[in-house]
Amino acid sequence: MKVYKFGGASVKSAEAFRNIAHIVRTYGGKEQLLLVVSAMGKTTNALEQIFDLAYNQQNFESSYLQSITYHQEVLQELFPSKSHPVHERLEQLFLQLKYELQRISPGANYDKSYDQIVSFGEIFSSTILHYFLQEQALPNIWVDSRKYIQTDSNWREGRVDWNWTERLIKRDLPAVLEQQLVVTQGFLGGTTNGFTTTLGREGSDFSAAIFAYCLDATEMCIWKDVAGLLNADPKYFKDTVRYPEISYQETVEMAYYGASVIHPKTIKPLANKQIPLYVKSFLDPAAAGTKICDCRFEKLAPAYIIKEDQCLVSFSVKDFTFISEQSLGAIFNALSELRIKINLMQNSAISFSICTDFNQERIQRLIQTLHDQFVIYYNTGLRLFTIKNYDSDSLNNILAGKEVLLEQRTRNTFQIICR
Repeated sequence: MKVYKFGGASVKSAEAFRNIAHIVRTYGGKEQLLLVVSAMGKTTNALEQIFDLAYNQQNFESSYLQSITYHQEVLQELFPSKSHPVHERLEQLFLQLKYELQRISPGANYDKSYDQIVSFGEIFSSTILHYFLQEQALPNIWVDSRKYIQTDSNWREGRVDWNWTERLIKRDLPAVLEQQLVVTQGFLGGTTNGFTTTLGREGSDFSAAIFAYCLDATEMCIWKDVAGLLNADPKYFKDTVRYPEISYQETVEMAYYGASVIHPKTIKPLANKQIPLYVKSFLDPAAAGTKICDCRFEKLAPAYIIKEDQCLVSFSVKDFTFISEQSLGAIFNALSELRIKINLMQNSAISFSICTDFNQERIQRLIQTLHDQFVIYYNTGLRLFTIKNYDSDSLNNILAGKEVLLEQRTRNTFQIICR
């Protein structure tokens, strides 16, 4: 039993869909195989923009048509005959999306509405893949992940009900997988009363891990446009190093600090059942890639991780008393209520600072919540650099020419916030 996950870059064009069919046919083997697919290309970003226009009661027609045209062009190349049933099915989905956009009412719950709209990206892509694999003599069934991955109503970051999810998946899917491939969606979950939830941005990896866990898969593979798990993003660093093998623990820490190859929640369910995770290139599927498993190494190449668009927020007490546990409790409660994730934190005698992904609305609400208790300052447009397993050369490399606002060092990890 294998689970393959294909991200947005691997379904961005007609040629990309053909490549998936090649990978499934050549490397899927005779094992049972479940495919988890993301939205095509940058569709999630496009749907976010369309949703924002609709939510603010602005005209979204032009942006909507642009996204639909992108899908139709890929569809036309894969299925030239207009009589193919996939055209009618996609047209129904396009109309359904438009209907959902039009019925967003002023003052509606933003995050709940977001999930209902942005989820269409994965529905589009998985539907196209389902029909295309059928055309390629790869029999498969389309499965709605929202009916299996059950979550609470924590919109935009649904918390999985593991017991109920595992019961549903084990009840239905093993028998199906014995007969044919399964195609389903990443990123999506559902509530017991029929609403769609999403699992957090870039959450398709996590979806694949949920299915792998519940199906007791022998392995999971994420197909990317890189050679495997690298020690740095090639967009920022030259001479990157591929890890042939790396441990679950190292990968979890790298993901937590912001490494973009693996979603942070992906590893835990796999590690709990000792399911190896492979990261391989869909551009060179025969290459070795990276195996993530329960292994140990005395020394690893330093890993460089960058998080862009960071915000440094500093809280100072108003009467020059020390930052106390009570003060920290008030700050953490506010951060939890506003779902602001801390990427780094540091305190002095009279101040406490955090680094977080910048969200203007949430930062303003944080200030409003705590302005009676603290003097609050913040800087935006910053970068957070992290080096895992640092050495003197890697420190010199990262510090050169940078204005450092905050620095933190442990035995294995070095972090700086800079402009």
